[in-house]
Amino acid sequence: MPLKKSEIEEFRARLEKMRREMTKIVRETSQDVKTQAESKGYSQHQADEGTDDFDRMVSLQLTDKELQILKQIDRALEKIQDNTYGICDITGEEIPRKRLEAIPYAIMTVEAQNKYEKGLL
Repeated sequence: MPLKKSEIEEFRARLEKMRREMTKIVRETSQDVKTQAESKGYSQHQADEGTDDFDRMVSLQLTDKELQILKQIDRALEKIQDNTYGICDITGEEIPRKRLEAIPYAIMTVEAQNKYEKGLL
């Protein structure tokens, strides 16, 4: 059953809040990585530099994952504008409401997502 206008507005509000939070996290993480890079060379021991490098790498990986989610949030908001929110980008089928409640930025059904991740689409 298609989503009601009021339900879509609830999802829009959730997505916009998630977008603000994710943008803040990405900005802060990026700033932390820059700050760490600027202070490189001040460690007293080689092992400290290795730990600093590892921490920086983890932060960059987190930022990359968060940027991917941010793109999906933007796509979901775009779908709301296009009146296609809740419809799978791949199959054209409705995305179950439970999936949208768990992952409001979902743009594919679970089956389509699995095929996509396995490279079958």
